[in-house]
Amino acid sequence: MDNLFKGLFETGTTTTISVSNFLLCVAVALLVGLFLALVYTYKSRYTKSFVITLAILPAVVCVVIMMVNGNVGAGVAVAGAFSLVRFRSVPGTAKEIGTIFLAMGAGLIAGMGYLAYCVLFALVLGACMFFYNCIGFGNIKKGCLDKTLRITIPEDLNYTEVFTDLMEQYTTQYEIIQVKTTNLGSLFKLVYNVTLKNASQEKEFIDALRCRNGNLEICMARQENNMFEL
Repeated sequence: MDNLFKGLFETGTTTTISVSNFLLCVAVALLVGLFLALVYTYKSRYTKSFVITLAILPAVVCVVIMMVNGNVGAGVAVAGAFSLVRFRSVPGTAKEIGTIFLAMGAGLIAGMGYLAYCVLFALVLGACMFFYNCIGFGNIKKGCLDKTLRITIPEDLNYTEVFTDLMEQYTTQYEIIQVKTTNLGSLFKLVYNVTLKNASQEKEFIDALRCRNGNLEICMARQENNMFEL
């Protein structure tokens, strides 16, 4: 059976990997990938494609490392091939990038044959990730007070000063980040990043803004972190 899986260019300097060892390493890598994917989904926002990729990535890296098998030339070729591969999407968050490196590390350890170390590595790092998610480590305190405020005003209002007193009364800090004209220039759309003093005063704040902008559209939404920032 092993003869069917021998390479055409094998020499005495390379080590032949038996089918049983190959399947064992891949199975361990798949189980580790599944474990890491399940840990990642706990109290985290995720997509189906990312979780599936995370589950199979250790096995892919494991197979690549086994096929290199001490061959320096093959190792250089693999490194060059990986440098050409990029995900055709926007960059991920720091957490996603770190988890991908974690999965790749587990697959590399399994590919080198250290299956016990692979399992131990996944258990320790997975437990750390699970613990940090449980305790909310790194969460911004009072992040519910950070809002994105969108206001539509008529063109005859001076948007630089019209809401200054209300912003100082209801927010601890505010910043206008975008000004846009609409409706053939008859209206302005303003976007602010604000931090409220008191979440219970949100409706009162919006009612005060409505009196200034002629009861035009106002939108208060949760402020999203910039996903391009680590």
